[in-house]
Amino acid sequence: MRNARIAGLLLVALGPGGCAVGPDYHRPEVASAGRFMGQPAVAARAAAVPSDLVSWWNGFDDPLMTQLIEEALDHNLDVAQAVARVSQARAGLRAANAALLPSAQISANAATAHQSLETPTGRLLSGVPGFARDGELYDGSVSASWEIDLFGGLRRGREAARADYGASQADVAGARIAVAAQTAETYVAIRGLQNRIAIATEQVDTQRRLVGIIDLQYRKGVAAELQLNQAKGALSQVAATLPVLREALESAMNSLDVLLGSQPGSNHGRLAAPSPIPVPPAIADAGGPAELLRRRPDLLASEQRLIAANARIGEAVSQYYPKLSLSGLLGTATTAAGGLFGSGATQAQGVLGLRWRLFDFGRVDAEIAAARGRDAEALAAYRLAVLRASEDVENAFSSLVEREQQERTLAEGEDSLVRARKASFAAYQGGVVSLIEVLDADNRLLATRDARIQARTEAARAAISSFRALGGGWSSAERAAL
Repeated sequence: MRNARIAGLLLVALGPGGCAVGPDYHRPEVASAGRFMGQPAVAARAAAVPSDLVSWWNGFDDPLMTQLIEEALDHNLDVAQAVARVSQARAGLRAANAALLPSAQISANAATAHQSLETPTGRLLSGVPGFARDGELYDGSVSASWEIDLFGGLRRGREAARADYGASQADVAGARIAVAAQTAETYVAIRGLQNRIAIATEQVDTQRRLVGIIDLQYRKGVAAELQLNQAKGALSQVAATLPVLREALESAMNSLDVLLGSQPGSNHGRLAAPSPIPVPPAIADAGGPAELLRRRPDLLASEQRLIAANARIGEAVSQYYPKLSLSGLLGTATTAAGGLFGSGATQAQGVLGLRWRLFDFGRVDAEIAAARGRDAEALAAYRLAVLRASEDVENAFSSLVEREQQERTLAEGEDSLVRARKASFAAYQGGVVSLIEVLDADNRLLATRDARIQARTEAARAAISSFRALGGGWSSAERAAL
């Protein structure tokens, strides 16, 4: 069986060439629904400001956030690394293109020698009449060589290099999308923490005024020491949340500085003044999962890597076949510098080369098996990337809708708790209820206000995640350039 295969390969190798061996790439079929499950709920949101997918951050109507994102896209070091990898892939593609072309070189040498008479060679030549111990040699030549790509191994290599280059370009787009989303999320987190700190600070002031009132009553003998201690304990409990929030705010600001490619602390002044949390805009119709395959750069990059893995199977299969090469040399050589360009000094050479791994098919089999294994891995990675991309969209849509609903519910509860707190304090002053009722009302109000701010922050972050999951942040013209 093995001899028959070798004979068959020999017949193919000696026959007319020009084809590229190995499988041609065909895009794998990916089952997808017509639309995302969460699409109707997202479309029904009561968001006043629309936003496109190309520059989605403008829809949040926050000029500082837009400015920070644009700065991050210009200076972020993750993006810079991705751009550098494009240069490496472009160089690999140039090398693969060059492998298909002839190569040439020019060489020249000038040598002088003085023969020793104490060596075996010197003793032998010294007895020859006319022997001269000193000698010179001058030569110059132009040589060229070309590997004939009969079976397409080099072309498959170029195909793989081109796909690697396309993947690196898509990776740049993916890095830019990720950086824009991370910058926006960090900015929203900063604004959310500032609002939480403001609420906690307001509650500390409220609790401090309550302590002052009870302290005055205690000194007049109206309130018991237990009530004063209870009020002071409640004040300490609320005040203790501030250092934690301030620490988180400092960390978020430092993270934003790194995203902008600057030293931590460089942009703290620009964000020192608290500002409202940006309101999530409406999300434009993004099509369904099928459109996602053409928009998300990570999916485009994954497919390009699948193309490269498929091409490298053909590159490995080409090792079954002989390699033919042409080489030639034209030059001159002489022992006297004055005769270097004389007719008698010219020399020429032409070579037709054959290289065939005829008895190495076991190793070739292993190389092909490895290439097919890498192709199967790339296919599984592509299919998994498609599934996870749809998962990202569904999760982001669900989080956006539910967090906005949570905020509305908490806002209604906050209004009720504000009225309840006023009523409990008035009842306490009238001696109807105990101080515990007032402190409980304060705690409930603070927790509800803090939860509402967190829900608003998470809703804005979910909107950002939705734009990121949909592949927003680059135009169709940029996608077509890949």
